[in-house]
Amino acid sequence: MLLVRGGTVVTAEWSRRADVLCDDAGRIAAVGPALDVPVGCDVLDAGGLLVMPGGIDPHTHMEMPFMGSVSSDDFQTGTAAGVAGGTTTIIDFVIPDPGTSLLGAWKDWRAKAEKAVSDYSFHVAVTHWDQRVHDEMGILTRDCGVNSFKHFMAYKGALMVDDGVLLRSIGRALELGALCNVHAENGDAVAYLQQDLLARGVTGPAAHPRSRPPAVEGEAAQRVIAIAGLLGAPVYIVHVSTEEAAAAIAAARARGQRVYGEVLAQHLVIDDGVYADPDWLGAARHVMSPPFRPKHHQNALWAGLASGQLQTTATDHCCFCAGQKQQGRDDFTQIPNGTPGIEDRMSVLWHHGVRTGRLTPEEFVAVTSANAAKIFNIHPRKGTVTPGADADLVLWDADSSRTVSAATHHQNVDYNVYEGMTLTGLARHTISGGRVVWSDGDLRTVRGAGRYVERPCFAPDMAAQARRNAVAAGR
Repeated sequence: MLLVRGGTVVTAEWSRRADVLCDDAGRIAAVGPALDVPVGCDVLDAGGLLVMPGGIDPHTHMEMPFMGSVSSDDFQTGTAAGVAGGTTTIIDFVIPDPGTSLLGAWKDWRAKAEKAVSDYSFHVAVTHWDQRVHDEMGILTRDCGVNSFKHFMAYKGALMVDDGVLLRSIGRALELGALCNVHAENGDAVAYLQQDLLARGVTGPAAHPRSRPPAVEGEAAQRVIAIAGLLGAPVYIVHVSTEEAAAAIAAARARGQRVYGEVLAQHLVIDDGVYADPDWLGAARHVMSPPFRPKHHQNALWAGLASGQLQTTATDHCCFCAGQKQQGRDDFTQIPNGTPGIEDRMSVLWHHGVRTGRLTPEEFVAVTSANAAKIFNIHPRKGTVTPGADADLVLWDADSSRTVSAATHHQNVDYNVYEGMTLTGLARHTISGGRVVWSDGDLRTVRGAGRYVERPCFAPDMAAQARRNAVAAGR
């Protein structure tokens, strides 16, 4: 057993001084002032620290095959980096090759993830449509603990699905009580702009944001919101990076539509100036999709988080080292898309959000943990500090600082997009399943200790079903 003594517990709803007792089963047994110390119990002093739910990163890509390479962080190194920064649960992505089995891909990803040092779960991507996809969505929700499905509106000729697939898949998910995630970029427009730039001899990393301007994200966000609205289905839009997409989500929510928006920590603090780096590799390291945007878009993202119109923060953690990025040296469309971030998300949000007054500590917990747990139906098991919840905790030092560097981070990649940034607010201790896995710079993880988290589907939304039936009947 472990007693966390003398800290200030912060959840999305309240803050107060309290001790937290973790039992041998990895759950929280009690929360309250001056708890008795059971015989044989270890005690961790949290004096002067905040005790918060461990972070949940709802968007990562560990050892993901993509664009002719494989992301460099595997499930062991990636989750270890996560706990060093206070994140104790990830929701990664199973991505079947188009035309292949969703269930088979889920089994493959489960095998890869057995080495994880902290808890994990999966979204499953729908990359094509046929009867087997329809049937396997049912199997995955019923037997495999999957309640969310991913769709790419980008990456034409690879992962992109058209509106017909979106309609069928979103409709099927609605029947099952599952939620659809969407990468909202107009893939046809991106492909056109890429080829136009290449034809004009523009081949370097600076062409990447030019091929994916804000309008292609705004249009796709509006389109998938309209498709989901037609069916009466909820939808979750990943890595919102523009004021256009944020505005489309806010407008839909004002109409009563159930639309959720996710923001990447990177997009909150880094702008498109990185692509002007005269060093090819310096710019290429920042190639990700959506790309970094002009700085004024950051205001809309922060406002969305503060107002609740955008609910979660993630990283889209997908690492590619310098040698991997080099494969696009003569063609920017061949640079593997992705950046690291899982280790630094929580500190970035605290330093640039809480310390600037944009977020309260309670809102910080909401956007780094509690909201994701609620949206993906693992609350109150995750995302809170209450008896019965998993003993996943971060003991947060709100006043200590660190300077980010690839030389000291735990991510398995040779650069960091926050390199040289000094951040105030850090994980002093991280507890996963009742075990201390990070303590003052000492990483104490165990390969394979992470548990697969099953996420049950939601009860069918009767109003949404009625709306869908009405649309089908032509009313």
